[in-house]
Amino acid sequence: MKIHFIAIGGSAMHSLAIALKQKGYEISGSDDAIFEPSKSRLDEMNILPHEMGWFPEKITPQLDAVILGMHAREDNPELKRAKELDLKIYSYPEFLFEQAKDKTRVVIGGSHGKTSITSMILHVMNYHDRDIDYMVGATLEGLDNPVHLTEENDFIVIEGDEYLSSALDPRPKFHLYQPNIALLSGIAWDHINVFPTYENYLEQFRIFIDSIVNGGILVYNEEDAELKKLAEESQNPIRKHPYKTPDYHTEGDTTILDVPEGEMPLEIFGKHNLNNLAGAKWVCQHMGVDEDDFYEAIASFKGASKRLEKIAEINSSIIFKDFAHSPSKVAATTAAVKEQFADKKVIACLELHTYSSLNAEFLKGYKNTLDKADTALVFYSPDAVAIKKLESVSTEQVQEAFQKEGLRVFVNPDEFKLELESIDLSNSVLLMMSSGNYGGLDLNHLKSLL
Repeated sequence: MKIHFIAIGGSAMHSLAIALKQKGYEISGSDDAIFEPSKSRLDEMNILPHEMGWFPEKITPQLDAVILGMHAREDNPELKRAKELDLKIYSYPEFLFEQAKDKTRVVIGGSHGKTSITSMILHVMNYHDRDIDYMVGATLEGLDNPVHLTEENDFIVIEGDEYLSSALDPRPKFHLYQPNIALLSGIAWDHINVFPTYENYLEQFRIFIDSIVNGGILVYNEEDAELKKLAEESQNPIRKHPYKTPDYHTEGDTTILDVPEGEMPLEIFGKHNLNNLAGAKWVCQHMGVDEDDFYEAIASFKGASKRLEKIAEINSSIIFKDFAHSPSKVAATTAAVKEQFADKKVIACLELHTYSSLNAEFLKGYKNTLDKADTALVFYSPDAVAIKKLESVSTEQVQEAFQKEGLRVFVNPDEFKLELESIDLSNSVLLMMSSGNYGGLDLNHLKSLL
């Protein structure tokens, strides 16, 4: 098949392009800007565009399909040409479903924990040499690409994002997959630029539950009251399997899972990660992995990229980076670090970077989320607020929203960097939470602070 990608440089798009090239498809693509690591990875596969920009002449009748990325707009000249030629145009999730429609589709959804749970499942399958197809939103040790597609594998595991599909398709991605087995980890209002009310956001999960095929399976976190209510109220003829956080305890800096056979040390830590583990176990069992084999494999799981990823440890000091940015994730991650390292000073740094987190009304949801930290710093860029065309946010508003005594708020990246350099990190954990880069901060530079 000949496939052209409009906006090939996106994190998900370039991984799909690579997977299809590995499958034997003929791939081309365009974008107006491509950054690392997408650039190097596409170049390695010989599918990096020779020059940046949009080129309608690339769109020919010989193409079997065009895949449209979220970055592309409705007036994109290549998209216009594809429409003129009446070519088949897919959004990313539409094409993924086409690749998966004859497989058993396992879709992992929820406002938080999706990547971690999907990564746990893939780790277990990889550990036991079970080949499956997959799409996950992070790099994972042992997997060369976040997307893997074949003709022969029976299962495909998909991280089911609730964000919109493309410029032409306003449906959330996870509505398109029609899972045979689905997991929902929890619901916490997010993406307020497209879901302006909590009820509107909640409705997307209601639709997802109803999209599970007849006789399918829903695995859900019963500790989330709103999710539990949605699951129990659903009239979809499916089997429902609730899960909850398993028993565990900590010994020093190690988390111990209490299993029927005794105590099992883990590489990961934090209540939210133990909750994710319980959900992953259920899904793996439905995929034919028994409980003992699951525990054997999960003991060596070190976590997904950017999810409580340790970037440095020297003597009594540790630095973690984490993708946490929404209120529920910030609270869970901060609490996990404090629980695991109760004898150390926890310095939590958060960047307000997304459309939601920079919204004055949404800010109120961050109340008490940094309370478990001994020291808390928040950084945001007023330029980012302006670029997103949001109402300006003052440092006083941020302090009022978090309600954290001693919270320091920074809007200048140089001043934020100087503050980090001035902190005594002995017997401390520095937790860097962001989906951005703190205005250009080099995280590798932080290692020199230890």
